[in-house]
Amino acid sequence: MAGSTLRRRRWPTAVLIAAAALAIGSVFGVPGNGQAASEAAPANTASPTISGTAQAGVTLTADNGTWSGTPTSYSYTWSRCDQNGNGCSTISGATAQTYQLQQTDVGSTLRATVTATNADGPGQATSAPTSVIQTSGAAPTNTAPPTVSGTVQAGSTLTAGNGTWSGTPTGYSYTWGRCDQNGSSCSTISGASALTYVLKQVDVGSTLRVTVIATNAAGSAQATAVPTAVVTAVPTPISNGCPSGTGTIQVGDISSPARLVIDQQTVTPGLVTPSATTIQTHFRVTACGGRPIQGALLYATAVPYNQYSVPPEATTGADGTVNLTMTQRSGFPAARRQQLLVVFARARKPGDPITGGISTRLLVSFPVSLRR
Repeated sequence: MAGSTLRRRRWPTAVLIAAAALAIGSVFGVPGNGQAASEAAPANTASPTISGTAQAGVTLTADNGTWSGTPTSYSYTWSRCDQNGNGCSTISGATAQTYQLQQTDVGSTLRATVTATNADGPGQATSAPTSVIQTSGAAPTNTAPPTVSGTVQAGSTLTAGNGTWSGTPTGYSYTWGRCDQNGSSCSTISGASALTYVLKQVDVGSTLRVTVIATNAAGSAQATAVPTAVVTAVPTPISNGCPSGTGTIQVGDISSPARLVIDQQTVTPGLVTPSATTIQTHFRVTACGGRPIQGALLYATAVPYNQYSVPPEATTGADGTVNLTMTQRSGFPAARRQQLLVVFARARKPGDPITGGISTRLLVSFPVSLRR
């Protein structure tokens, strides 16, 4: 009887405990259902800030501030406000973390609104206004004149140098002018408004000047380079087919009656033996009294054929030389007592007939030893 009474007295206590457990579960979620409790959207705990000088032409940067809720991304809106930071209006297209101040911002303040987002939604906070935006100061002033570089010859490219400027220019533009031989009486060249200018035949006998216009938010200023030397025509070959001057000749600059000459030839190894599975022949092509020819095509093959492979034509370099590698074939040696490897070599101008134009042909020989 006493035990039955005790059990009846404990039953309300058990009910209260179970009710409390259900209440706790409603707050923290149902155990074992695999879902965490929902987090709140980001909340700002320290306002965004703006860094950068409040002056036209300068770039401002928005700092995100600090947030609860672990944001996963941020987006930005910039607004232009009155001098007290009120009456703000959104600046169209200004949605990056940075904003370059424009002349239209002068006299206003700016605010940046940062939107922080996580899986539960976005939160927003706006910075304090900047100080009143000032003008960028004076327009650019030239402190060292522009320059012009490049060969002053028809077909060559001239390049303008900006010179140096105060006022921190944010951009440059160019105007090229054609002048008399003294750099005077200049006239603007239509369409010549790039950093570079390719000299034309019409420029021959004239000088050129470039005017550089430097711009910042406060305005622009211009300065003009000193005139170039008088523009010359492209040298033409003289009657013997050779261009004037000294040094390397481009193969395209010579013509008949000039002829190419193969004036050097060597082989590596210096003694050709049965063990020389590959050899490298070296040739030098010249013309017009021994001047190196660049761009000539050289062909070489051993005679009789099938002693060594025939490499493709190769192009001579600035020193007039070229190397061709040949691989030994079954036809070597061509005779039981062969003492020389005879090689036929031909140099020609690209586009000329193989046996015509200014081409040349030569038979050369290199020592052979079959004892090794």
